[in-house]
Amino acid sequence: MAVTGQMLIGHSATLGQRGSFQALAAASGEELPPLFGGASEADLARACALAQAAFEPYRQSTLALRAAFLESIASNILALGEALIERCQLETGLPRARLEGERGRTVGQLRLFAAVVREGGFLGVRIDPAQPAREPLPRVDLRLRQIGLGPVAVFGASNFPLAFSVAGGDTASALAAGCPVIVKAHSAHPGTSELVGQAIVAAAQSHGLPEGVFSLLFDSARSIGQGLVADPRIKAVGFTGSRTGGVALMQIAAARAEPIPVYAEMSSINPVLLLPHALESRAESIAAAFVTSLTQGAGQFCTNPGLLLAVEGPALQRFEAAAASALGQVSAQTMLTPGIHHSYCQGVAALAEHAQVQTLARGLAGQGNQACAALFATSAEAFLGSPELREEVFGPASLIVRCANPASLQQVLLGLEGQLTIALHLDDGDHPQARALLPLLEQKAGRLLVNGFGTGVEVAHAMVHGGPFPATSDSRSTSVGSLAIQRFLRPVSYQDLPEALLPLELHERNPLRVPQSINGQQPGG
Repeated sequence: MAVTGQMLIGHSATLGQRGSFQALAAASGEELPPLFGGASEADLARACALAQAAFEPYRQSTLALRAAFLESIASNILALGEALIERCQLETGLPRARLEGERGRTVGQLRLFAAVVREGGFLGVRIDPAQPAREPLPRVDLRLRQIGLGPVAVFGASNFPLAFSVAGGDTASALAAGCPVIVKAHSAHPGTSELVGQAIVAAAQSHGLPEGVFSLLFDSARSIGQGLVADPRIKAVGFTGSRTGGVALMQIAAARAEPIPVYAEMSSINPVLLLPHALESRAESIAAAFVTSLTQGAGQFCTNPGLLLAVEGPALQRFEAAAASALGQVSAQTMLTPGIHHSYCQGVAALAEHAQVQTLARGLAGQGNQACAALFATSAEAFLGSPELREEVFGPASLIVRCANPASLQQVLLGLEGQLTIALHLDDGDHPQARALLPLLEQKAGRLLVNGFGTGVEVAHAMVHGGPFPATSDSRSTSVGSLAIQRFLRPVSYQDLPEALLPLELHERNPLRVPQSINGQQPGG
């Protein structure tokens, strides 16, 4: 497969005619061939019409076919081989090892959802058989299952060109739910997006699926992304990006004649709590691990540790000295795009110039599109009184908040917005304080972790990658892990339908062998 600059509308490759753009090499700023054509309103309308036409046959396809489709996408992505990795390296500046790992994660997500589909538990089958002899009134027969919402719009992320992009978690979970997907590719890595899109289309064709099950659009401006969310045929949106972008899409979706859910992952500073016993016993080792996490991938992770909270004292001073020493030796790293680099530099400058913020360390200087890591410190009083200090700086920068006592630390936590993660570094002696904080932490974040950092999100059944606003737009959901499929499903209850009219998964004899809850219990339970 080759990069051609063409969109994929259903099974057709089409060169967009509404403006054009080229990818840029992240490291050098050099333009990369070919030209990519932007989608027109007619292209958008065709993609949405195909998705709408594909929805009914696709959602009624067998679980085995849907699972095989997901597995074929995974195999096709692997078959892209060096072409995918090399193009992705050029467009993102990310190192080979990171991209190979991300490709493995992308393939793993697809295979996880294939297993979820085959097992069938996601259908949520519940059966309450009729009780005609019940007194004083008989009970009707009730059967419930989950069905797909309809066509889903997915916006590729800048910082994960594979795992949160064209065939990433949003696309994989939506396809698993039985929903066609239209992806609006991120303009920072269009060649990578096209290659992965080709792998999906080839998989759809090999299984005889309707062509509207997947489309990939390029946008030379912002109008196509906005129009995609506004189109009445779209029934849900998956987005990973900035708070500004996510809120704008939420507003478009809410203003529709038929409002739809937007599952947006947006802004998080991911607090790290350094509790006193842990800090006293291992300040230096925690500091070394913190700097590694902060600067990994030029800090371009939504779970980057952007805030540290601890009680003032000699142990915190040891931590600060060790972290500053380690960070001062970190080389500058290429960021994904000039725009991201510019925003990072603005955020760092704002912290450095703040009257109540102390600069503790800067990493080694870079050039061009490279980010220089930064570590700052402030007081709890200044942090609580300065809303600008609570804003995310996307990149390898973090702020330490020095708290006078545990009560001050708790006040800082109370003032925080919703987060993706909160990490606690603790020893056995810190358990009483941690136990007292847990109810508050549960209200603030989607994932709580101990003696680690939020970077590194395991794709598993029990993972939550979400949290209260503005971390995400809907704190009841996750974008990573098997539970992500629930975002694109809705329940339907069937009352007194003859078995001949019921979906197979609701039949008494359960020919599909999917999990069924009968009168609130699993058979044999």
